[in-house]
Amino acid sequence: MDDLMAARLQMALSLGFHIVFACIGMTMPVLMAFSEWRWLRTGRQVYLDITKAWSKGVAIFFAVGAVSGTVLSFELGLLWPEFMRHAGSIIGMPFSWEGTAFFVEAIALGVFLYGWNRLNKWVHWASGIVVGISGVLSGIFVVAANSWMNSPAGFDWVDGKAVNIDPVKAMFNDAWLSQAIHMTLAAFVATGFAVAGVHAFLLLKNRKNIFHQQALKIALLFAAVAALLQPISGDYSAKDVAKRQPAKLAALEALYKTSKPAALVIGGIPNDKEERVDYAIHIPGFLSFLAHGDFKAEVKGLDQFPKEDRPPVLITHIAFQIMVGAGFLLAACSILYLLFSWRWRQVLLKKWWLYFIASTTPLGFIAVEAGWTVTEVGRQPWIIYGVMRTKDAVSSMPGLQYSFYVITTVYILLSLVIFWLMRRQIKTIEQFYPSAKTV
Repeated sequence: MDDLMAARLQMALSLGFHIVFACIGMTMPVLMAFSEWRWLRTGRQVYLDITKAWSKGVAIFFAVGAVSGTVLSFELGLLWPEFMRHAGSIIGMPFSWEGTAFFVEAIALGVFLYGWNRLNKWVHWASGIVVGISGVLSGIFVVAANSWMNSPAGFDWVDGKAVNIDPVKAMFNDAWLSQAIHMTLAAFVATGFAVAGVHAFLLLKNRKNIFHQQALKIALLFAAVAALLQPISGDYSAKDVAKRQPAKLAALEALYKTSKPAALVIGGIPNDKEERVDYAIHIPGFLSFLAHGDFKAEVKGLDQFPKEDRPPVLITHIAFQIMVGAGFLLAACSILYLLFSWRWRQVLLKKWWLYFIASTTPLGFIAVEAGWTVTEVGRQPWIIYGVMRTKDAVSSMPGLQYSFYVITTVYILLSLVIFWLMRRQIKTIEQFYPSAKTV
């Protein structure tokens, strides 16, 4: 394993691990605050119990997310010093704002966790709102930095150096809005369905348990709305990528040859040697419509780009298919949930439905991981799109593979600790929360 591959694998592992906690940190405080609001409005014990139970989970994930986020901040400088030398002054603003949002979130979470019976009820709830808003903003600020890597702005590149730097323009680059919307919705979909899946599984043991019934209802409500909005966001993102990063669009669709019109490829295995996609379903003209809003529009293929500038097609295409497939499955699940809630509520406690919801627990996070693979791998070979290649940004420090092995071990241990803590927390629900008692 060479140093470039070791650095890329370590960054991929760190991002893949941290993004789970970022999504949870953006979503769970919102669910938690909504549950407390329901308690304040109705006075029902079940909503208070749900809020307290979820708050403990939020604390656990916040702590681990802080650790993994800190590791990432060090890795940017240690693994990619050339990137940070040029990019630090340009995208420092979103990172500083993310740090501010993180500290506000930490303070508000402390107030929320230790403010029970010490603060006015509505003031306590307001602290939860601050946690939720700060969590969402924290994620959006990080996405702003990543979107700049996909759509560089706010500087002029002269003789290998960035000059005339405008941090505001860099932060609010052309890719910022589409990525921020898509990632925020993805966080709510992934976390919402994961939480719903856990409560659905626990509800199978006793379908009269009011605690898990209401927790499932809250989680699915947020997840369903986000999942139905996500395809709209995806269409917006696809048109944006087609305009800014046509090579990425060609890679994720495995479009080897420029086509007019271009067919949408569903499934399949890209064959780079013969430049075709095997075992795929082709829908004529549909890619032209998704990319440009015209069924007869021309879509650039990989043949328009030098081979050294093409993203890895196999990984990008398969990751994109996984993301879209999981997203549409969850959207279909959301339609069923809203339909059943409207007309056939008795179905929501049927065993087959609870098993189905439980089976969706990992799907949202699989989609998130696949989506970030598309974003990062689809940008290659560039670390700053069209400006700096990834191979030119890596550290010259020897032995990066050993750093990769150490970080991998740390994340495995952290995963085991999280699993143990959450399993313990779930097991104690019935012991500490009155509405969760088995009837």
